[in-house]
Amino acid sequence: MLEILHRIVQEVNAAPDLGEALNVIVKRVKQAIKTDVCSVYLTDFDRREHVLLATEGLRQDAVGKVSLPMHRGLVGLVCERAETVNLDDATEHPRYLAKHSTGETQYRGFLGVPIIQNRKVLGVLVVRQVESRKFDDNEVTFLFTLAAQLAGAITHARASGELNQLQPSRKPLNRYLSGQPASPGVGTGQAVVAYQLADLDAVPSRTTDNVEADVTAFKDAVSLTRQELENVKNRLSKELPVEELALFDALLLMLGSDTLVNQTVLRIEQGQWAQGALRDTIETHARMFDNMDDVYLRERASDIRNLGRRLLMHLQTEKPREMNFPEKTILVGDDISPVQLAEVPPERLAGIVSAKGSSSSHVSILARAMGAPAVMGVSELPVGRLEGLDIIIDGYRGRVYVSPDPSVTDEYARLAQEESEISSELEMMRGLKSETTDGVTVPLYLNTGLISDVMDMGMNEAEGVGLHRTELLYIVRDRFPGEEVQVESYQRMLTMFAPRPVILRTLDIGGDKPLPYFPFTESNPFLGWRGVRISLDHPEIFLTQIRAMIRANIGLNNLRIMLPMITKVSEVEELQMLIQRAHEELLEEGYKAELPPVGVMIEVPSAVYQIDEIARRVDFLSVGTNDLTQYLLAVDRNNPRVAAIFDDMHPVVLRALVQIVEGAATYQRPVSVCGELAGNPLAAVLLLGMGVDSLSMSAGSLLKIKWVIRSYSRARAKSLLQAALRMTDARQVRELMEKSLDEMGLGGLVRPGK
Repeated sequence: MLEILHRIVQEVNAAPDLGEALNVIVKRVKQAIKTDVCSVYLTDFDRREHVLLATEGLRQDAVGKVSLPMHRGLVGLVCERAETVNLDDATEHPRYLAKHSTGETQYRGFLGVPIIQNRKVLGVLVVRQVESRKFDDNEVTFLFTLAAQLAGAITHARASGELNQLQPSRKPLNRYLSGQPASPGVGTGQAVVAYQLADLDAVPSRTTDNVEADVTAFKDAVSLTRQELENVKNRLSKELPVEELALFDALLLMLGSDTLVNQTVLRIEQGQWAQGALRDTIETHARMFDNMDDVYLRERASDIRNLGRRLLMHLQTEKPREMNFPEKTILVGDDISPVQLAEVPPERLAGIVSAKGSSSSHVSILARAMGAPAVMGVSELPVGRLEGLDIIIDGYRGRVYVSPDPSVTDEYARLAQEESEISSELEMMRGLKSETTDGVTVPLYLNTGLISDVMDMGMNEAEGVGLHRTELLYIVRDRFPGEEVQVESYQRMLTMFAPRPVILRTLDIGGDKPLPYFPFTESNPFLGWRGVRISLDHPEIFLTQIRAMIRANIGLNNLRIMLPMITKVSEVEELQMLIQRAHEELLEEGYKAELPPVGVMIEVPSAVYQIDEIARRVDFLSVGTNDLTQYLLAVDRNNPRVAAIFDDMHPVVLRALVQIVEGAATYQRPVSVCGELAGNPLAAVLLLGMGVDSLSMSAGSLLKIKWVIRSYSRARAKSLLQAALRMTDARQVRELMEKSLDEMGLGGLVRPGK
């Protein structure tokens, strides 16, 4: 039976389309277990029926036309239970329903197996026997295995519109694929598939025939890729703000990295051919990021691999690719790179859909900067079947419609028009104060990523920088950056915003975020040696960074220092002693340096329960809601199996935030929120009701949050907060806030249309 199963699976995988795959299964199953009938039914929840898609043993003219009502018959029973129904005499079962239009006679033996994908029953695989027959366990598991094969095929067929072709007499199904909303907006257009440039994984290991020639070929590929990136950057210089252009600087920085280039050359000199040497170097660098906890850093692995594929393409051929982009292009790909996105003329880009990636990927950041809707992480995306198809993407809810029904197209056209009107209203927020209707000012700050420049909108609208990560200086080098290098970088950021405050977070690496020149392994990096734990164990690293920060602040005096991953009071005390020591050293060396305010990030539950004692010892508090939510709910938001459980609007998270604000108030310490929650219009009102002093977010969220703040009074926000705290589920909280935004005419900030 196992050998037969393998053969059937191979035939199904080789089938050119779903129709052929279904025919293979019904024919082969009927032969393999010697039954009279084998059929596949599609479950259509919209029409509440089960449609016959394929059969061997029933009338062929019934396929695609005959259906069974939902909750009726034995097929309906399999769907309801989402489990196998195995009967030796189906006619005696109370749910038995004969369907004479399929040409069936009175069948007794019945085995129905559900076809399940992501908890949803997509259909039912059925075998029937005229005589009484109880199918044995081997036959049941045989069908189970084939049902699993069918689940993926049916999902892809729905996405590509192929399923509609199997049911020509039926109205097309208006289902959608789900992913992560990465850039808000509605996009309609034709799919253009961004195929991978070259396959690094397919490169074999070979010895080089000519070391010198391979080194030259590799360096030429580096030069060609560098020129390509610089050309794209120059072409987009008028379209993108400085922050997003810096993404290309980061790629160019990788190309100029001694580590990447020299390690590849070294591998060639050791006998590996150029393509294999590149493959190994890229994978070594990318793997370092793969297991990182920080989602922003995790996405850098994808950037490195995309850069490697582009280098490999130039090693394999110097001919540029030619692509035609329709007037409204929806760029679709398995793992779209920033350069592939930048190749689309901005005026033709209508949206982006990627099977991989998240809202923190460089492509997502670019999409938001370009105002293009994007949906990432669409795991069921049938990339190879989408070229030229009409697509609608909903960047608010993470939905992708392939070959949509005209009614869906008309509805989204209407929503897009309303969205355009909302964008015009958002622009009216520029230059206005961020204050409530009852006069409470809530300053809005910028989160700057792993790059030191910020976009013009953020420069003009933000009250300063609420969180600047300092990791890039360390990650892109092959050794720890010296004090002078750090002074120059921090001074640039402080000068850019002076006299507005800039909060620099001290180095947050370790465990899940190792440096290539500071390697170590841990069995549980999420709870391992990271953040200030490394700073305390290696004070020489911490002191060098603090000295650089304080020196960069001389003459500007807008620096704030923030300590990440604090778990206990003693850590705060020890780190403050080190900061004091660095300051005293600089004074002794003749620097006229001031000691800046020092605060901590509250992102670990233990810090929430010690908030009074921590607040007494620092100047300010900032809440990292991303990690705090992850630790409170015990869920890895980057794990697709449990990511849906992660919800930072869970009442438990809200209660923790209330406790933080109340504890800080004991010593009049200001509290800011710098996690994703701060840039969420649904949550901003609740944070206002808690008494949070300021919010820090990405530049793209500033105007939306300002509009929300200016629409509510703090009294109204407090009332909504009390209602939310009485709830037990994040879904209830979201529904409460969606209703409230609708009442204020702000529903268009979190969904398509007004």
